[in-house]
Amino acid sequence: MESIYLLIPISVILVFVIAAVFWWSVRSGQFDDLEGPGFRILMDDDGPDIPKTGPEKTKNRRKVDLRQRLEQAVD
Repeated sequence: MESIYLLIPISVILVFVIAAVFWWSVRSGQFDDLEGPGFRILMDDDGPDIPKTGPEKTKNRRKVDLRQRLEQAVD
């Protein structure tokens, strides 16, 4: 029973603190634009993630004709 004398004032103080933080956030404009950040992510203009291949990367590749690949796959 003695613990309730401590828990009730603490809970009332906590409710007032939470209400004050919520009131501050509403008054300062935290909830003005809820959809904007979601649309900004969709409209972001990032470049493609395809790596650029230069002549130094393509020199060592073996060039194989498509017909040769098909013949090897059939055999």
